[in-house]
Amino acid sequence: MKLKLLFIGLTLLLGLPVTGQNCSKYYPMEEGTTLEYTSYNGKGKNQGTISYTVTNVIDEGSTSSATMVMTYMDDKGKEAFTSEFTYSCTGNIVTIDYESLMSNQMLQQFDDMEMEVSGTDIELPNDLEVGQELPDANIIMKISMSGMNMNSTMDMVNRKVEKQESVTTPAGTFDCYVIYSENQSKMMMVNQNFPSRLWLAEDVGMVKQESFNKNGKLMTSTVLTNRTQ
Repeated sequence: MKLKLLFIGLTLLLGLPVTGQNCSKYYPMEEGTTLEYTSYNGKGKNQGTISYTVTNVIDEGSTSSATMVMTYMDDKGKEAFTSEFTYSCTGNIVTIDYESLMSNQMLQQFDDMEMEVSGTDIELPNDLEVGQELPDANIIMKISMSGMNMNSTMDMVNRKVEKQESVTTPAGTFDCYVIYSENQSKMMMVNQNFPSRLWLAEDVGMVKQESFNKNGKLMTSTVLTNRTQ
């Protein structure tokens, strides 16, 4: 469950909207903007909703940063977890701080343990084109409890702009770039690989996301259902 929450955060945050004067052209948002998504399992059953809200934007010289609040509601409408995330934009690059990807609820599960988190930030350039390769990213957790060490890693590798495609969701029709990546996780002796595709639209951000198992079978999908400004 802990690894699943981490995976949800990492996957969704790859397409999280950013705001600010100098930020990516894909995310020209304002404070108070909310994007709402619906998540489905591989059989199309509703698994819950996720909302992102811009709560704070700071412009300092050539760098802009934003605070975002993510709220995940399960299929029964009960709040599963919330978290705040920070982004920064400088020049042509949007950067996600990996330490901020850990939800407060997830951190609380490790209150009685020693934990060290490190990693490499996700980067997304302003200018995308088909065939473009994007930098890898990763997060590493080292956990210690009563002399027992538990390490887990999540690597985002083979990131590339796969194609352009028009996508229709309940929120409208959008022209998107499709970004492919492989999300490789390791916890104790368990290794998993989650290939995924992310649809990004200019002036919107994430429109759709799909994750697959190692055999290419669809596990989860997430689509934009509403956005307000």
